[in-house]
Amino acid sequence: MAKGVRIVITLECTECRTNLNKRSPGVSRYTTQKNRRNTTGRMELKKFCTHCNKHTVHKEIK
Repeated sequence: MAKGVRIVITLECTECRTNLNKRSPGVSRYTTQKNRRNTTGRMELKKFCTHCNKHTVHKEIK
């Protein structure tokens, strides 16, 4: 089988990862797909974080 160009990536909240004084433990994560030919760099999207209770920047992690 041929290997596809679309891969599954994980997006993680940047504020949950850096803020140590937040109330709830855990980090907001989303999964999505990206085309590795068109988007070669790391992806950043604004998504809703359930732990921060607001829209924050979510960055792609490995």
